[in-house]
Amino acid sequence: MDISTEKIAEMVKQAILEMNSSNKSETKDGGIPIGVSNRHIHLSKEDLETLFGKGYELTPMKDLSQPGQYACKELLTIIGPSMRPIENVRVLGPVRKESQVEISATDSYVLKVKPPVRESGNIKDSAPIRIVGPKGIVELNEGCIIANRHIHMSPDEAAVFGVKDGDYVDIDVNGKRRTRWFDVQVRVHKNFRLEMHVDTDDANAAGIGNGFIVTIAK
Repeated sequence: MDISTEKIAEMVKQAILEMNSSNKSETKDGGIPIGVSNRHIHLSKEDLETLFGKGYELTPMKDLSQPGQYACKELLTIIGPSMRPIENVRVLGPVRKESQVEISATDSYVLKVKPPVRESGNIKDSAPIRIVGPKGIVELNEGCIIANRHIHMSPDEAAVFGVKDGDYVDIDVNGKRRTRWFDVQVRVHKNFRLEMHVDTDDANAAGIGNGFIVTIAK
């Protein structure tokens, strides 16, 4: 598959997600909305300046569901051992202490990398990846992961669900392709808003999109 074909495949995947998101299930008591996360990059200040130039600052484009988090106008290219690049990977802000690249399992087959499934921020001994920007290249010795399935919620919401930060729950997905996701991590913080995050592989497999309502299994 050449690069142009990969881009077409990605467009098809996004079209499916948009179609599914227009057919959201009605919110029910105890329901948790889904947020589908595409591949993206978090950058440290140092790596941001290496890629875009000294003193460069991110350009916010759109607020994300979690307060303080936003999608940026900046796009980068990632390259793995296959030397087949994935272009136009969105940067998310704000800057972090360490750079991190989050991809799907499908992406890992293209790049020929072996990222572990991890909580965001846990990059120790994760896969290496190369990030290419307009002004420079960053070689991460570790930092490429597949983000684990997780649920953001506030302390009040955690009390309603009877869970606490760090718990793991099973999730029922009652869409057109019913399934159950096991060992979904619960993340609780006063600034979080209720939402479960999955990647595009999970969303496509279950036939769902942004805003679809799932429930914690009894």
